[in-house]
Amino acid sequence: MKKTTTNPASKLICDFFGHKYEVSKKVTSHVKEYTCKCCKKQLTTNSNGNLTELTPKYKEINIILEEIYTRRMIRLKSKTLSSSIY
Repeated sequence: MKKTTTNPASKLICDFFGHKYEVSKKVTSHVKEYTCKCCKKQLTTNSNGNLTELTPKYKEINIILEEIYTRRMIRLKSKTLSSSIY
C-alpha cells in the first residue's frame, strides 16, 4: 500500500484558507468520496449525508455499497430492456 506524504506548507494553506475538495470517486448517486487537492485529506458522506473522514471502515462500506448499487443498476437496465421487447 502506497502512503502519500503531505507537504507541511500545503497543510498550512489548508488550515488558513480551508480545503479544496474535489470528487475522487462516485460510489452511488448520493455517496461520493472527496480528496483535498492540497493536503490529500479524504472524506466521504455518511448515512446522514454529512462529510466524515474516510477511515478503513468507511472504505470497506463504500466498496460493498458500490457493488450492490452496480448490481442493482444492471438488473434494472436488463429488466427494462426485456420488458420493452414485449
